[in-house]
Amino acid sequence: MILQVEHGVGPHGDVEPRAFTLGEQRLDVVQIIDRWLSPAYGYFKIAASDNARYILRHDTASNEWEMTLFQSPGTPP
Repeated sequence: MILQVEHGVGPHGDVEPRAFTLGEQRLDVVQIIDRWLSPAYGYFKIAASDNARYILRHDTASNEWEMTLFQSPGTPP
């Protein structure tokens, strides 16, 4: 699923998500739990303002963001 993501610059100069739109709902990134970076992609495991967890993938060549995992609130990590 391709997403509209508001992003900023992380502590190491990499792009990181700040908020994203899922359908009609704007969700803030409350916490970046983990990140995996490579020259081609950045993956971010995040906690969002809807109390769910997501993994978002950033394609550095196309500058597109994709949701690769959704974990609903109350589901064990």
